[in-house]
Amino acid sequence: MEETGRLLGLDIGHRRIGVAVSDPLGMVASPRGYVAVGQDGGLPEVCALVTELEIVRIVVGLPLAMDGRERDAAQGVRDWVERLCERVPVPVELWDERLTTAAAERALLESGMRREKRNLRRDAVAAALILQSYLDARRGKREVGVEG
Repeated sequence: MEETGRLLGLDIGHRRIGVAVSDPLGMVASPRGYVAVGQDGGLPEVCALVTELEIVRIVVGLPLAMDGRERDAAQGVRDWVERLCERVPVPVELWDERLTTAAAERALLESGMRREKRNLRRDAVAAALILQSYLDARRGKREVGVEG
């Protein structure tokens, strides 16, 4: 049975966690903003969003090198996800985030947004790109399952 409900997309950074959320049907990801990392790693704020938005699954970007190997930052993300899993009652998945920050920056530049605003929006847009990639791949698997 296919799960329905909102998904939360996260782009983990050193200072901010970009946040995106899907529509209830899991078709479209939208930037939501960011959470400051702080001393607690932003975990209480992310947990509050899970409850507030009635999230059914969390998708966290995993930083990989272009050749697919894990970069140094990947272990930090894995450690953060492990702490998150202890606090939330929903599944958490890691998802390849290669080039999402660069794509987010490019999209914001093309929109003509000023640098100050770009810096604040980039993490949320990257989270939306991560989540949309996950949603598109999941939708593709469902379509293959129906036809095949």
